[in-house]
Amino acid sequence: MTDTPQILLAHQLKALKLPTFLREYDKVARLCAAEGVDHPRYLMRLAEMEMIDRERRMVERRIKAARFPTVKSLDSFDFLALPSLNKMLVLELARSDYVERRENIIATGKTHIALGLGLAACQKGLSVGFITASALVHELLEARDEKRLLRLQRQLAGYKLLIIDELGYVPLSATGAELLFEVFSQRYERGSTLVTSNLPFDEWTSVFGSERLTGALLDRLTHHVHVLEMNGDSFRLAHSKRRSRRARSEPPSDAAPQE
Repeated sequence: MTDTPQILLAHQLKALKLPTFLREYDKVARLCAAEGVDHPRYLMRLAEMEMIDRERRMVERRIKAARFPTVKSLDSFDFLALPSLNKMLVLELARSDYVERRENIIATGKTHIALGLGLAACQKGLSVGFITASALVHELLEARDEKRLLRLQRQLAGYKLLIIDELGYVPLSATGAELLFEVFSQRYERGSTLVTSNLPFDEWTSVFGSERLTGALLDRLTHHVHVLEMNGDSFRLAHSKRRSRRARSEPPSDAAPQE
């Protein structure tokens, strides 16, 4: 009979989804009694422990949902090895304010930076998705064939931050390029997109196979963008924007360009 209150309390705390309360209330009660702590402060300690533990579990769920290939933080990144990288900008981006402003990031390689910024966004309570460009196109094509493309597109559009890694490693088919363009287009000014690529913008046409499609994509991606250069090679952003505008203004043509 003496165990009845503890059994009922355990049942009620489980029903209320307060696992930290359940685990710690007895130990904290003894500590507070020894220290002469009153009941409000005893409850406050338990509430603080529950909140901290709940936030930790939420971060863990967001990290799992992001599907990072590995979890890396910016704390372990060697900035000294890449003097061309703007460390202050990276640390500023780690605050994740750019996500709230729906701004994009383009990084020249170094998946570690993308993983670190993705982890930071998870820790800020933001939903994050991580996928390589080739895997994303494969999923889009598969979803189209299985008639679940709209569902996948809604999922991709719903992330606060979508990280697309290794763009340009593999050329895309015409259909794959169009589907990937749709992802960028649907996220335009609705969510932040982080892209890593070793290709300068002028060479993205070789990936998407169409200068007009590439130009339209760059217009969307670079409208509100932070560029992180890590290999010393300039993305030549202004020049690429001029080219994209010129490509968009040219009439469509199926003929091969004249040399």
